[in-house]
Amino acid sequence: MSASHRARATGGTRSGAGTGARTTTETAAGTGTATGAGARPAPPDPDRVDPAVWRLAFTVIVGALAVVFDTTIVTVALNDLATELDAALSTIQWVSTGFLLAVFVTIPLAGWAQSRLGGKRLWIAALGTFLLGSVLCALAWDATSLIAFRVVQGIGGGIMMPLMATLVVQAAKGRNIGKVMATVTLPTALGPILGPVLGGVILSLADWRWIFFVNIPFCLVGGLLAWRNLPDDRPSPGRPRPRLDIVGLLLLSPGVAAVIYGLSRVEGSAGFVSAEVLVPLTGGLALVGGFAAWALSRTGALVDLRLFRHRPLASAASLSFLGGVTLYGAMLLLPLYWQQVRGEDALGAGLLLIPQGVGAFVARTRAGHYTDRIGPRWVAFAGFALATVATVPFAFAGAGTSKVLLMAALLVRGIGMGAAMVPLNGAAYIGLGHRQIPDASIIARVAQQLGGSVGTAVLAVVLQHTVGDARIPGTLADGFGNAFWWAVAFSVVAVPLCLLLPGRPEPQAPAR
Repeated sequence: MSASHRARATGGTRSGAGTGARTTTETAAGTGTATGAGARPAPPDPDRVDPAVWRLAFTVIVGALAVVFDTTIVTVALNDLATELDAALSTIQWVSTGFLLAVFVTIPLAGWAQSRLGGKRLWIAALGTFLLGSVLCALAWDATSLIAFRVVQGIGGGIMMPLMATLVVQAAKGRNIGKVMATVTLPTALGPILGPVLGGVILSLADWRWIFFVNIPFCLVGGLLAWRNLPDDRPSPGRPRPRLDIVGLLLLSPGVAAVIYGLSRVEGSAGFVSAEVLVPLTGGLALVGGFAAWALSRTGALVDLRLFRHRPLASAASLSFLGGVTLYGAMLLLPLYWQQVRGEDALGAGLLLIPQGVGAFVARTRAGHYTDRIGPRWVAFAGFALATVATVPFAFAGAGTSKVLLMAALLVRGIGMGAAMVPLNGAAYIGLGHRQIPDASIIARVAQQLGGSVGTAVLAVVLQHTVGDARIPGTLADGFGNAFWWAVAFSVVAVPLCLLLPGRPEPQAPAR
């Protein structure tokens, strides 16, 4: 043995003056560290997430809850708003539509704005914009002012949703993505489930203005936490600032907004064949196609579409689209089934949907753990398969089907959807560099939201054509059964596509 080796071996058996001797074997079996001179520090636990990442994730979740809950609360409040503001339902629908369009106009700007301002300043600014919009909405005096102030909310929310994932994934540095995404995507999973319940409670106990006042505590606490916990990542003064891709912005933002608007008009028109749907839909698709040609031919585009050559992101985005169809499309059918077929009011329908939210909540932690252990492929496969099987009972449900049975099916469906969405969100970032993450967040977010809009539009048309003006519970149940079979079909398509996701992850290097 060399002198240096002997010195290291001797040093590893000492714990310092006055503390007695301890062998390296004892040290490993006890505290896992050695305090003697020359001892090597224990390697970091690859399964342990840096506490700073958890603080950052908790910080952005608090702020994001305001956006997610506000979106679903307002949806269940439209009838009350039409009555209170003495407006036609077709007009008050713009309270939701205007917000949604503003979100999609601003989502593509998130990556560029982060590179200019830094994540911390952009997050606080976007949260402040949403807070301002919430206060103004609560003080609105008619339908027109409320719609305008909802647009202000949408501008802030459109920046926040992709930025939330970007900040956390960048902080995690590619490690334990499954666990991290299981936490950070929790608001988007629970919002469609718990939002209607919260909205029903608020409207039954208080004035409609409280559906916007309720956002204020989330925004204030979220802003304070962001000021304290988010790292100051503003660009250095001498660093070149990227230019805004004006051409890309003029193509992509109105293009996506037009597609969303066209899909949102399906339910209240003659389906997909009406001019009210076809004109914005085809025009929007043309603009999006133009942006794709523009972005693929140059560097520095508003969103780097060349990332679709990266298989994990391409497969995750495709499945996120189908996940949006499955989750949000069925969320159109489920409350309507409880209300129209089973005679429940809005609050009762919301309460009956709680098991699905509980299932999603329960599944996410384990789904994140297994995503990091065995890879996203089989976790997503199992999740979509479970969600498919659990949707089938609703295709057979009638006016007298056991509520206990259907609530059990909702619990299982929530577990499946919770298990499916976690690996999809995590897989989108596998193998990407720090600067590619903002574009990946935008792509994944747009894919999921477009899927939700397509699913809602298609199932609305199916329901309209199968139910029509029927008022007999048996006839209504048959119409809803047909619509639920479509939801099952969307899920079935997603199951084999999960095999395109990455398999077992490579061993993770210690974070630096």
